[in-house]
Amino acid sequence: MSARTNAPEKRPNFFRQLRTLYTYTQKAYRWLPWLLAGILVLSIGAGVAVGLLIPPVAWWSVTIWGLTGVMLGILISLMTMTRLSTSAMYKQIDGMPGAAGHILSTSLGRNWSANETPVGVNPKTQDAVYRVVGRGGVVIVGEGARGRLTRLVNEERSKVQRVASGVPVTIIYIGHGDGDVTIAKLAPTIKALPKKIDKTTQSAVIKRVESVSQSLASLPIPKGVDPTKARAPRPR
Repeated sequence: MSARTNAPEKRPNFFRQLRTLYTYTQKAYRWLPWLLAGILVLSIGAGVAVGLLIPPVAWWSVTIWGLTGVMLGILISLMTMTRLSTSAMYKQIDGMPGAAGHILSTSLGRNWSANETPVGVNPKTQDAVYRVVGRGGVVIVGEGARGRLTRLVNEERSKVQRVASGVPVTIIYIGHGDGDVTIAKLAPTIKALPKKIDKTTQSAVIKRVESVSQSLASLPIPKGVDPTKARAPRPR
């Protein structure tokens, strides 16, 4: 029998994570190696040029400025690859059920209260409605076909207005049609909403809407699919 160990699970090191990030991004952008190489070459060239232009011109000065260009090129390359990997991720999950929940639960920060689990869902079509509460009020996000989402969105809006009268409610539909918000712009759109309530009111609204959701979940459900237990799959 092998001895049981309580050693914590090892996390992948920085270089392994970097390689994974590069591989993931390069699959979406085949020209990534050429872009990174170009950034590095230009940065080194800029560093050497500065070393040649600033007196005194000496080998050690050019070398130092060249190394500075290398470090700057690596930094810019990492920043560029991070931005491209984020863009690749948005492209991959666009249109997937649960994509909105993933973005809402990971990209809004501490000023907004959100969950990756929808507050309303149609198990047959996988259309889902999510609720976000922040200083900008309550945001209801619809994921799926707008026509099929009307009932779910109206039900959630009525529920919020019943327990949080006077708090602004914003409706956002995910998609590429007129008036829709793409999945890539979902988080920036919510963060850009003007502040309408203070933190105390925000906390009170969160408690009220959650209490209503819990009370509805405790009601008897007819035989068949339980919509309160349906969960949109998380994009990987």
